[in-house]
Amino acid sequence: MEQKTAIETRDLTKKYGELTAVDKLNLTIDHGEVFGLLGPNGAGKTTIISMLCTIVSPSSGTARVNGFDILKQSSKVRRSIGIVFQDPSIDDRLTGRENLQLHACLYDVTGDLARKRITEVLNLVGLEDRADFAMKTYSGGMRRRLELARGLLHQPKVLFLDEPTLGLDPQTREHLWEYIENLARTTEITIILTTHYMEEADQLCQRVAIIDYGKIKVIDTPANLKTALKGDVITITTNQPKKLATKLTELRLTHQIDSSKDSLRLTVPNAEKLIPRIIKIATEIGVEASSVSIHHPTLNDVFLYYTGRDIREEEAEPSFRTFMRRRGGR
Repeated sequence: MEQKTAIETRDLTKKYGELTAVDKLNLTIDHGEVFGLLGPNGAGKTTIISMLCTIVSPSSGTARVNGFDILKQSSKVRRSIGIVFQDPSIDDRLTGRENLQLHACLYDVTGDLARKRITEVLNLVGLEDRADFAMKTYSGGMRRRLELARGLLHQPKVLFLDEPTLGLDPQTREHLWEYIENLARTTEITIILTTHYMEEADQLCQRVAIIDYGKIKVIDTPANLKTALKGDVITITTNQPKKLATKLTELRLTHQIDSSKDSLRLTVPNAEKLIPRIIKIATEIGVEASSVSIHHPTLNDVFLYYTGRDIREEEAEPSFRTFMRRRGGR
């Protein structure tokens, strides 16, 4: 009988001195699910994945990955997972095929079986025609696709993707999304994705967890999370956002309101009908609105609602390698 749960954590906690990076995490991810971990820099995403991959030991609590205890059966966990790192980790001096052959040896996949699996993963990511070219001739998108192929070579049950499209141009990013979607459709692999691209999580993930300060704020499908905001989002560009925010809050005209140095974002019912009143209020209190826009709630609005901040590209969490270097290999 096939195991239904791919990952289960119980009060999983990691502390560094006085800092609690992950705080009593309880999470269940089903077999075959595409699951997203979303959070600002320092939220704990990298620490969570590092513990699940047995790179870092928890301070307390535990987890099971593919039915294996991360503390008592760490070697079995590592053999049953694949990882695509955020940082490039491919040898430029080798061809694409040679990189895959090296990875196969590390996982004791040899002979005809290795050749068969290398051919399969090259076809999966559309690189069969480039397999014998040197890596230095590969584009950024081709390198990421080869890294994805390498992570799948030993047929893992769970694949961890750490910011898989970071730094890629929009067209290449969308192409890689297609490969990941195809992978989810055609295999029974469980995919755990960390990303700060909201549209990436929205398109690829069946469920997402928004994490902040080491705790899960909310878990649900992207569609349910957006629907739960109950309203439209109005963005107002103004030189006095806090003054206008204070007045609108006093009048109870919004479900949710957030301000930055030059804009105001509020969630309201019937945005089209409410905008004239908001502009009138702004004029009455001496606030000039230079632009107003309306959109339906997005996953970024959900993120802002639960964390109180936007997630931006420069806030992407450190990669596994950077994470380990900062820790000095502890």
